[in-house]
Amino acid sequence: MVALGKGFSMPNNMVFRSELQPITPERFHGIDSSSSSRRRDLVFVVNPQGANGRTGREWRKLVPYLKSRLGKECNICESLTSGPCHAIDITREAIREGADAVIAVGGDGTLHEVVNGFFWAGKPVANQMNESTRSTALGLIPLGTGSDFARTFGWKDDPCEAVERVARGLRSKIDVGVITGESCEHHYFINIADIHLTAKAGFHAARYKAFGKVCYVIGALQAFMGHQNQDLRIKINEGEWVTFPQVTAICAGNAKYFGGGMKIAPNADPFTGNLEVVILQDFKWYDFVLKLHKLYNGTHLSVKNVSTRSVLSIEVEDISGKGGIYIQSDGEHLGFLPKKISILPAAIQMIF
Repeated sequence: MVALGKGFSMPNNMVFRSELQPITPERFHGIDSSSSSRRRDLVFVVNPQGANGRTGREWRKLVPYLKSRLGKECNICESLTSGPCHAIDITREAIREGADAVIAVGGDGTLHEVVNGFFWAGKPVANQMNESTRSTALGLIPLGTGSDFARTFGWKDDPCEAVERVARGLRSKIDVGVITGESCEHHYFINIADIHLTAKAGFHAARYKAFGKVCYVIGALQAFMGHQNQDLRIKINEGEWVTFPQVTAICAGNAKYFGGGMKIAPNADPFTGNLEVVILQDFKWYDFVLKLHKLYNGTHLSVKNVSTRSVLSIEVEDISGKGGIYIQSDGEHLGFLPKKISILPAAIQMIF
């Protein structure tokens, strides 16, 4: 049993149906499933306030099924977050104390915090218990306002299906993005990092999450107010600085979707060791209206003033000297340029 700290509770142990062993998806590399007889220690990190309280309500409904599906071979630990960044601390503690998996229960924001909990001071958090020969895995039960990361794998908005993935325990190493700036602090993301207009829209959308997915529309409308395209300096893969005129937005995708289902990086794949960078230049407000359907179905890469490339790293600077160019990752505001975005190949084991 994992001796976890304050905030964890231990529901009654549950029946584990070990006979369920599906065919391994061929596209995943290095998948591992638990063959040990050791009890699996599973930590569920729940944001009860997510989706205007819906996450907490749906989680309470899910617990009976969780009890019937995962059981005596598992220790089930629940921890409810109490505010911003709490999920980071919970995750770090769980990893240090040897948890088999940490499962984010909520939207992309909760997943984002849990991913950041896998790291500390620029390095992966280590198991201090020395009782396990393998690392803690990341899991996901999508129950939030936005579940864009789950869309890349075609996962349905079905928490029972997510529990089945946790029960199977199949693992694959997945890439993680990292953002650094002048302060040299490291910030990690698993889905998409974006700059300028889309990041500003995300900043505003976060204030209206009580309205559900309509928050993305409200955020976009507010971002357009007073928006100006900017000339930005960009360095790709430690190469030379190049000036890109009239940049509207830059998106660096480890996965494909953001903004409530917009397929902004259709070629992104979190198993390749690369980020897909999509650059939009000289877009006007009416361009988004006329081409919005292309942005949602992922056919916008052929549109004029849209370019894309696969990179290991990208650095971006504002050459106007005015500042105020927003950057976010996984929907979380991270301040302003300059920033460097890089990929960490196969950085975390994830449950599939």
